Amino acid sequence: WSAQQSKPLHIQLGEWADILLIAPLTANTLAKLTHGLADNLLTNTVLASVCPVLLAPAMNTDMWQQSAVQRNWQMMMADDRYHALPPGSGRLACDRVGTGRMSEPAEIVAHITSLFHTQGHRDLLGKHLLISAGSTREHLDPVRFIGNPATGRMGVALAIAAQHRGATVTLVHGPLSSDVASTIAANIQSIAVTTAAEMEQAMLSHLALADWVIMAAAVADVRPTTTAASKLAKQDLPSQLPLEFVPDIVAQLVHRKASNQKKGQKIVGFAAQTGEIVAPAVAKLQRKQLDAIVANPVDLPNSGFGSTHNEAVILSADGRKVNVAHTSKLLLAHRLYDFLLADASA
Repeated sequence: WSAQQSKPLHIQLGEWADILLIAPLTANTLAKLTHGLADNLLTNTVLASVCPVLLAPAMNTDMWQQSAVQRNWQMMMADDRYHALPPGSGRLACDRVGTGRMSEPAEIVAHITSLFHTQGHRDLLGKHLLISAGSTREHLDPVRFIGNPATGRMGVALAIAAQHRGATVTLVHGPLSSDVASTIAANIQSIAVTTAAEMEQAMLSHLALADWVIMAAAVADVRPTTTAASKLAKQDLPSQLPLEFVPDIVAQLVHRKASNQKKGQKIVGFAAQTGEIVAPAVAKLQRKQLDAIVANPVDLPNSGFGSTHNEAVILSADGRKVNVAHTSKLLLAHRLYDFLLADASA
């Protein structure tokens, strides 16, 4: 024995770690964690730590589907300390195609980012969130449409952040690029639409169960009064295009909110602006009778449509205001949830 002796390695690692990631998580390690066994450095470190643990299983499909493995998995998920990245489907190490593929690195990094922000707290557990994302398309003919550059990245980030914090999420989205669509977790209910009318129908049909509704979609404001069934030849295109307004989805949501029985329901809007962003957002907040609004610029470098980052000013109906400096859209989503939770606890 020596007073200068360093701590055992598993104690050092357990005290040092802010988050533990086990990726890939094997059936063997899962069983050991379930029963509190500590026969190697990894399992000893888990027991010697108190930080959140993120589990990303990877194994053969038949192994994953075994009742013993599923039972162990459900036991781990009942422990608040453990956070899940369930396996996806794809080609496995055994050259089979099926469920058991480890989550993609980008998904793992996103969940770690969320855990650092929340410290592992599931503060949206029990809440249902209804979120819209992306653009809508209003077709002139099958190949031409009125739309905008929105990619859905902000709305998808909102869905991911909410799911990481324990919420049940329904995501209604317009057309998404493959890189954005691939980040949507399997346990997020995803409803694909194209037009504003389709988005309105989907949002209204899921409104009754939602605690918070977040309209992050960039809905096309107008549509052609008629849509051709087949592609118009260039010479047949009209020199003047008659337009009409699309349904005001936010107005319909607020109207329905007033008549439904969901206590404490909140509706949050987004205001994408060029130039001055706060004054137009305040006007929209008041005009639409929203509970909160996120004003964000779309004319600054590396911000707005298509970007992985953004900055914003979050405003509430009761006058609260938070400035969010340039950050990732995932962290902006978390800042919005912090803002809404602070209002709920006030």
